[in-house]
Amino acid sequence: MLYQRSSSLFAAAEQVIPGGVNSPVRAFKGVGGTPIFVERAKGAYLYDVDGNRLIDYINSWGPMILGHAYEPVVDAVISKAKLGTSFGMPTEIETQIASLALSMIPNADKIRFVNSGTEACMSAIRLARGFTGRAKIVKFAGCYHGHSDSFLIQAGSGAITFGTPNSPGVTQGTAQDTLLADFNDLDSVKKLFEANPNQIAAIIVEPVAGNMGCVPPLAGFLEGLRAICTAHNSLLIFDEVMTGFRLAAGGVQELYNIKADITCFGKVIGGGLPVGAFAARNEIMNFLAPVGPVYQAGTLSGNPLAMAAGLAMLTAISSDKTLFARLDEKTAYLEVGIRNVLNKYTLPFTINRVGSMISVHFSEQPVIDFATAKAGDNETFKKFFHGLLNEGVYIAPSAYETWFITDALTYEDLDFTISAIDRVVATL
Repeated sequence: MLYQRSSSLFAAAEQVIPGGVNSPVRAFKGVGGTPIFVERAKGAYLYDVDGNRLIDYINSWGPMILGHAYEPVVDAVISKAKLGTSFGMPTEIETQIASLALSMIPNADKIRFVNSGTEACMSAIRLARGFTGRAKIVKFAGCYHGHSDSFLIQAGSGAITFGTPNSPGVTQGTAQDTLLADFNDLDSVKKLFEANPNQIAAIIVEPVAGNMGCVPPLAGFLEGLRAICTAHNSLLIFDEVMTGFRLAAGGVQELYNIKADITCFGKVIGGGLPVGAFAARNEIMNFLAPVGPVYQAGTLSGNPLAMAAGLAMLTAISSDKTLFARLDEKTAYLEVGIRNVLNKYTLPFTINRVGSMISVHFSEQPVIDFATAKAGDNETFKKFFHGLLNEGVYIAPSAYETWFITDALTYEDLDFTISAIDRVVATL
């Protein structure tokens, strides 16, 4: 395929935007080459500025669960835009989407809308600290909760050491309040609580990780986190920005029947517009201003365009009783097809999947945490990515990102993808 116009547009973008992109993964640094510039999208397909059609397995990193340019969402946004795009004042639609979302989310009485998943997680941490009166949080290596300072921390020399910043601009003081554990390793979490008695406000976790590829929780891991938090009067925060309204109507809490104290949302809840949210029981949410002392605010929070898109999306999801079964069946079909292809060759691989999230790791060992995800063959992944791109199939431009399946994909699309993978892997 030719990407001449994408190349020229990227060169122009580099002159006025750092790295030519407004979010780093778009720059193709993980795979090499020049980013693809998109002109439009519809259903399961992207159409780039050079006229190429690509089958999309990213779907704006998750929210396009019903396909691009889903008509009820588009119509809702157009209709609302004609009435004004932002007021900085309350609107009825905020209550409507809040009521619908809470009817779907387990273990929550109130919800606060914000503008991104990053903002949702940042606010949830502040709320947890204010509610518990404690400063420290536990996060897991490889789990991404946005680019707030508290989350840009890498592991120290051991499981119970303080984290250290992995981005300039994050202070050591901030890093000292963030403790690092290993995903799927309860012992690493227990050691942190033993070393920091009565100091930990919350554990925050992607209950199904999506930022080291798709990494499911091992049996008992989430249950163990719940038990640890309960025993130490700490809060359990589920970052369901990726998984919320995607793996089930009620997200991972519904899927695995585990209650979180605070749950963060993004992606699907906005129907493709910039929306985030966090939800919890009354006793926790009532600590938020203007009712309580924990301050959080935003002029564009609950803006009518985002609320209209989100309401249309959640209405469609809640009324379609077979959606998640269809998504699971399509993704399982893709998994079996990829597995059959890769088994024909000598290339080592591991496939992880939960519902409509799936990833292929070029590794012989099971991928259960960040260390095992990093052990994969990234050079092979780069060739795999560009081979599929040349075939008209767009997957995440990083070995550490999950694929997201949309209901707009047909079985013909899936068969084409499986055949494309066969042609690409034959050359590796």
